[in-house]
Amino acid sequence: MKDAARYVKVVEWSEEDQCFVGSAPGLVFGGCHGDDEMAVFAELCLIVDEAILLYRREGKPLPPPTSGRDFVNKMQCVA
Repeated sequence: MKDAARYVKVVEWSEEDQCFVGSAPGLVFGGCHGDDEMAVFAELCLIVDEAILLYRREGKPLPPPTSGRDFVNKMQCVA
């Protein structure tokens, strides 16, 4: 499994920005945006891969993984 799979990737519609916004909480501050949901997700995956490479090049430990925390079911309780 790639390290990138250990991080939750979120793509959501922003009413304020009128576009899709992608983020990877806990790993990447900021993210990406665009009109095509799938393209935003693909770009986000690249950003996560690049962030992990930067951590490694700088000799920094990766932040704690965010996957495996059952976010989907926890979010259903909020909705």
